[in-house]
Amino acid sequence: MALSDAEEALEEVHSRVRVCTLCPLSRSRTRAVPGEGAIDAKVMFVGEGPGFDEDQQGRPFVGAAGRLLTDQLKRIGLDRQKVFITNIVKCRPPGNRDPEPGEIDACHDYLLAQIAIIEPKVICTLGRIAAHGLIDRGLSISREHGRPRTVSGIVYLPIYHPAAALHQARIIDSLENDFKQLRLLLDRELGPAPRSSRATPRQAQGRPPQVQDHPERGRGATGA
Repeated sequence: MALSDAEEALEEVHSRVRVCTLCPLSRSRTRAVPGEGAIDAKVMFVGEGPGFDEDQQGRPFVGAAGRLLTDQLKRIGLDRQKVFITNIVKCRPPGNRDPEPGEIDACHDYLLAQIAIIEPKVICTLGRIAAHGLIDRGLSISREHGRPRTVSGIVYLPIYHPAAALHQARIIDSLENDFKQLRLLLDRELGPAPRSSRATPRQAQGRPPQVQDHPERGRGATGA
């Protein structure tokens, strides 16, 4: 599909998302959050659902967990603008609760359409709910994060949700290792990134502080 055709097709999907009334989440949302990123992205990130900030702005991962996601991308030489970021459900569940099965089902065709249009090489599921929705309902994120699976020519990589690392400091090392695994997968599929685009050891130092605000989840955020 030509880029112009793909952009038009993706915008048509997103237009339908913005006015969707297929599930009760449409009645409590401020804005639907279709997703954003490069139309020719080689990597797609799929979280659980919008949180407060995302619901207000109509954009995915714009709060604390989004900043950590952007930082982890930089560490492995990826520009946030060159990937695509979305969620299993496109509207915020009230109180950031887990999305219900019917809500996930209502959004599923939108997500499949995004995948078909963008044709990513790697799909990273952020947290438990996204992994269950796209990979395996029985998957344990604590045991299987960082372990890729290939389905229909697409590599799926379950990783911890960045919000989990913000609230549980012990998870940050695992999150960083998950992103290193992503870098290895991309090097294998696409060739290594230029060294100048990767974080230096000094840039990579430090750990994110624990915070008490509500994550924008993707709520596999607990790592359960």
